[in-house]
Amino acid sequence: MKLIGSLASPFARKVRIVLAEKKIDYEFENDNPWKPQAAAARVNPLGKVPVLVLDDGTALFDSRVIVEFLDNASPLGRLLPAENRERIEVRRWEALADGVLEAGVLARLENQREAKLRSAPWTERQLGKVHAGLAAMDSELGDKPWCAGNGYTLADIAVGVCLGWLDFRYPKMDWKKGHANLARAFAKLSERASFVDTVPQE
Repeated sequence: MKLIGSLASPFARKVRIVLAEKKIDYEFENDNPWKPQAAAARVNPLGKVPVLVLDDGTALFDSRVIVEFLDNASPLGRLLPAENRERIEVRRWEALADGVLEAGVLARLENQREAKLRSAPWTERQLGKVHAGLAAMDSELGDKPWCAGNGYTLADIAVGVCLGWLDFRYPKMDWKKGHANLARAFAKLSERASFVDTVPQE
């Protein structure tokens, strides 16, 4: 399999962490989807990363689709529970973490436009989603050791990736202040080899 992604993409990082946790071999192609002739655009009509190209040439896109495929591809270290209600709890955490990321990405892109074209209300709205999402995750996590259930799941991966990306792109945000539960969980996740080996970079 080949994974087309960016070293800076949090969604590609989520997939890379799952691949590491599942101990699945793959080829990685670092790609910038914003550049002309981007590799992702050749296999994903949406032109986004990550894209997982299977051995038969089938292209899977959207990180949520890819990680579900990978979790079912190997029985090793299941990250999604089999029971429906537990599974939905994990997917709900993933949706919340991904939503925070999506809002953060939109705010960052808006701030990269020419100053005269930027919309302050738009940016504030997106950052409002980030802060609301962080507050919700911190509250729901409470003093639990894991986001969902009694062990490490895709929920923890999604939240850890989200928080790591905020550190990477919004270092002045200092999300740890006021979110002690998330800070505690993030410190533990950051020690896992799969997180250490996939630290975001330009």
